[in-house]
Amino acid sequence: MLDKLRNIGIIAHVDAGKTTTTERILYYGGSKHKSGDVDDGNTTTDFDPLEKAKGITINSAAVSLEWKDHRFTLIDTPGHVDFTAEVERSLRVLDGAVGVFCAVGGVEVQSETVWYQANNHNVPRIAFVNKLDRMGADFNDCIRQMKEKLSIIPAVCTIPAGQSEQFEGVIDLIRMKMWKQDPNDPAHFRYNWVDIPAKYMDEAKQAHEELLEAASHGCDELLTAVLEGTPVTEEMIRHALRVGTLNGKLTPVHCGSSKEYYGVRLLLDAITDYLPSPADRPPVRGMVPKTKEEVQRKPDDSEPFAALAFKTVSEKHGDLVFLRIYSGVLRPGDTITNPIVKKSERISHIYRLFGDRRDRLESAGAGEIVAVVGLKYTSTGHTLCAEDKPVMLEEIRFPEPVISQAIIPAKNVDETRLAEALGKMVRDDPTLKTKTDPETNQLIISGMGELHLEVSIHKLQRDHGVQVSVGKPMVAYRQTLTKPIEFETRYIKQSGGRGKYAVIKMRYEPLSKEMIEQIHLELEEADDGEKPDPNNIYFVDEIFGGAVPREYIPSVEQGFRIGCQKGAKYGFPLVDVRASLIDGKAHDVDSSADTFKLAAIESFRDAQAMAGLVILEPIMNVVVLAPSNFQGTLAGDINRRRGNILNLSSDKGRCMLHAYIPLAELFGYTSDLRNVTSGTASFSMEPSHYAAVKEELADIRIAS
Repeated sequence: MLDKLRNIGIIAHVDAGKTTTTERILYYGGSKHKSGDVDDGNTTTDFDPLEKAKGITINSAAVSLEWKDHRFTLIDTPGHVDFTAEVERSLRVLDGAVGVFCAVGGVEVQSETVWYQANNHNVPRIAFVNKLDRMGADFNDCIRQMKEKLSIIPAVCTIPAGQSEQFEGVIDLIRMKMWKQDPNDPAHFRYNWVDIPAKYMDEAKQAHEELLEAASHGCDELLTAVLEGTPVTEEMIRHALRVGTLNGKLTPVHCGSSKEYYGVRLLLDAITDYLPSPADRPPVRGMVPKTKEEVQRKPDDSEPFAALAFKTVSEKHGDLVFLRIYSGVLRPGDTITNPIVKKSERISHIYRLFGDRRDRLESAGAGEIVAVVGLKYTSTGHTLCAEDKPVMLEEIRFPEPVISQAIIPAKNVDETRLAEALGKMVRDDPTLKTKTDPETNQLIISGMGELHLEVSIHKLQRDHGVQVSVGKPMVAYRQTLTKPIEFETRYIKQSGGRGKYAVIKMRYEPLSKEMIEQIHLELEEADDGEKPDPNNIYFVDEIFGGAVPREYIPSVEQGFRIGCQKGAKYGFPLVDVRASLIDGKAHDVDSSADTFKLAAIESFRDAQAMAGLVILEPIMNVVVLAPSNFQGTLAGDINRRRGNILNLSSDKGRCMLHAYIPLAELFGYTSDLRNVTSGTASFSMEPSHYAAVKEELADIRIAS
């Protein structure tokens, strides 16, 4: 039954306890006889050897389990910002998510990032405050940070009975009982509901009243009962929490210690009670390829088949493609179509996934997440659909890489084999890019951070047997114009026979942050399917009266975009530029689409020379956590790295420094930080924005 399905993700900052929480969920869900541990390297979802070695999640892994007549497909996503693509494509196909927060660290940077990613996909969530048995745990402060940093209404359903060394159980504010594990049960299955101890009763009563107030945001019936003082049942509270969660008005919060098994069973109940089934989600929207008509696909087996390929994994015997089925039924042997590449695909096998293990299925229906084998042309973000009812679903969009390295193949490496291996890796990971530098002829690999590139190189050598060395990391610099400019370009060539004739008058202007925000707002309000350009390159047709024939205008735009790919002087791509075609002339005989394209390329090249260019560098949003006695040293180091400290705080012997720092200054920062603080500090970073490099630094930084 569709209403018994739950497709959920576990999202959080690195080290919040996502994978351990997943292990305990699998254990209680009957999918494991023994729960794994990150420290022991035997977890189900972190089955990649590199994940085991580093103790972090790199790939999103899908696992299945059952809980109280419900079937879950659970995806444990990475918490490290370098692997944001794994989070993005998972959120696209999930129905709900569990945000895991560390009771010591609170709402950390990547927690905010993935939370707002989930907002973008309208994914309902519940929160789990983990590690309440750890020294320095502060449940109330974590709730305060959720309100301030995530802008949510937390509906706290459970609170800890004691914290840190005094942690002894979880108090359920709906039942108004305390959950205690049986200390004599090494399997962690036996438990007792006991009366709330007197020392916690006042806190529990106040928290219960606050829960009723928060839950009332989701249900008028509960609000009326609270205001009138009539009895409130457990069912009324749970119904209100479900309604409020599904409409995004509130976020249920549970707590515990996944490592010690506390709170996980109540979390499983909360997933079934509050998070949506596929039937609770709105129909997916798509477009008929030929007519561009918008259509919907309801989550129903009787609807035409439609699915989104959200991940591919290259294997020796063919690609394993992960699908979210939105409508219809899929069976082995079925022939379906990929409207993106206009190719038919045949399904060989369908699998339900369990980490690195697979259970073969005879069919899969609407709402399910499965993996299939046999596809030849399908990549991440592609739609698969019924041949007689084609539809194109919205593709998954990924951020552009910010860091690059040169790859130097070993002497005995076959270049064809290297190219094939890189092609498979790029198909598997949409944030990984490769190119050949036209000047040095070096092969360049680009990604989201140093760890991302390190992992990619490791996979290249381990999985594909291609030995390479790497050059120094390179920053993904960009360029933009310094001022607006307007002028005419006359592209006229005559050398016997048919000539070339194109006259265009263009206006070019750099786009400020405010202008970009306005453009994005206008695109959103237009709701015509056009999406914001990731590099903020925009072309505007202002021609009136047919001065330039309509069939030539796309060629002008094409020429402009070609010019943006490689700017003058340094050759970096251009960003944040708007080009407007305001006038022009054509010749009945000598004009052509190619001529207008060449005119646009020449025009934009001249515009760069006349308007001038400024170099832009990627700025990272960095948060450093360390013992307070290192605060001054770390602040000085950030200043030396051309950083801008945004916030500096200290609490309970720990300090936090929040800063913007140029990516170029952060290479090797992990080792430097470890040396300065004797391994007692940690940091996280994520791309924030691009900023102009000071003129006196530009030549020095880029040359180095």
